[in-house]
Amino acid sequence: MSGEAAAGLRRDAVGLREVLFQSVTAMAPAAAVAASIPAGAAFAGGSLPLAVVIALVACLFTASCVAELARELPAAGSVATYAAQGLHPAVGFLVGWGYVFVEALVPPLLLLQLGFTAAGTLHDEWASWPAGLWWPWALAGAAVIAVAGYLGVQASARFGTVLGIFEIAVFLVFAGWLIIRAGGHNTLSVFGTSHTADGYGGVSGVFAGSVYTVLAFAGFEAAAPLAEETRAPRRTMHRAVLGAALGIGLFYVVTTYAMSVYFGPDRFASFGATGEASWEGVARASFGLFWVLVFLAVVNSTIANANACANVSTRTAFALGRIRVLPRVLATLHPRYRSPVAGIAVQTVVAVGAVLGLGFGYDPVTAFLLLATVIVTVVIGVYIVVNLACAGYFLRRGRPSLKPVRHLLLPLLGTVAFVPALLTAAGLPVFGFVTKLTAPVSYAGPVVGAWMAIGVVVLLVLIRRHPERIAETARVHLEEDTSGTLAAQNGAPPL
Repeated sequence: MSGEAAAGLRRDAVGLREVLFQSVTAMAPAAAVAASIPAGAAFAGGSLPLAVVIALVACLFTASCVAELARELPAAGSVATYAAQGLHPAVGFLVGWGYVFVEALVPPLLLLQLGFTAAGTLHDEWASWPAGLWWPWALAGAAVIAVAGYLGVQASARFGTVLGIFEIAVFLVFAGWLIIRAGGHNTLSVFGTSHTADGYGGVSGVFAGSVYTVLAFAGFEAAAPLAEETRAPRRTMHRAVLGAALGIGLFYVVTTYAMSVYFGPDRFASFGATGEASWEGVARASFGLFWVLVFLAVVNSTIANANACANVSTRTAFALGRIRVLPRVLATLHPRYRSPVAGIAVQTVVAVGAVLGLGFGYDPVTAFLLLATVIVTVVIGVYIVVNLACAGYFLRRGRPSLKPVRHLLLPLLGTVAFVPALLTAAGLPVFGFVTKLTAPVSYAGPVVGAWMAIGVVVLLVLIRRHPERIAETARVHLEEDTSGTLAAQNGAPPL
């Protein structure tokens, strides 16, 4: 093994279970069920389960593309490497530039949610607890995530696995309880269009609901940046990405169905993320102290999601620092744990700075909405580019490896599916159900535009002074380091 490989990330440190839950927890299933998915109820009403099914199918198109590329190109650079190989290294750099930015913002997003969720719930139970005392919880979460990341991928991934199992188990048990209590009100009509919200009749209401619901699937690709630390990465990455998207998609369908039939499909348009008509509200009103488990599952989900996305941001930054398109210091690894300690330090500073700066500058909920809008706008744009990169990569490889349905049709369908979600996230009122964003959430567009403009300037400077660094965004270090061993291990011919 080369000297660079010996100094790289820890090889064969995690397996399928850990990387599967890396993607699962990055999707934040409990938080999505409790907060993200109900946003679609205002349009789909009691037909929200059908909207979730449509969103699942749409996301599987892109998940298939990511899984195909992850199997072919096992690299910590993940989406940046895919775009560089499938389209052009310059595109790969810009994808990496945008992706590392927004993934670094996911932990503060979730820490804000942790803060205002914990503070609000404690205030509801004990009025003496100040509703505005949210920041200690956010800082405590930041410390937990930093320690888990510092101890290396094994500790971080196993921590995420435990958290992921807990939140999924709580909501599945609760969903089963709801279905049983619904009794004769169980009905498959919620998978039709007869229960949509007033003003959004039929297919239009279901489609609008699915556009908002599709945002709950973001994160299924989060296993990919752990490729260089995973056993049999070609096979494992492919299974983890597809498995997470399909498994959590079905989890969303089951839980949404359960609440829809229990709450009542014809009044489900009033269901939301807070108050009596919410998951916690229903649990409080009808299931005694079970609401505590629901609350803990949502809190657990915020920490697990922040932990998973910290892994994504630090590994992507490591990959870009290694080839010096970002500062080389980001490729610094701990001598024992092989964790990207410089990236973790930067990630922690960014998280704490964003949480306190935006949380006190506005308020934690407004700050959450602003960060969420920035994140989903860039992530959906990345998904669209990865779909195109999938087609480009296999077209370049030639006819023997090209499968028209998997490598051309599915990327096209994935792109088409995510365009409405991109316009919705950006608040562009192309469709009647899209709400134009207001300040300060509307600042998300200029923030994204400014960051990407800086990226273009950096790209031009690098092309002029160090073009070889841009070319290296397409490099798959793991394949070079292990030569034919990796290929043989995964059933592929040596490179």
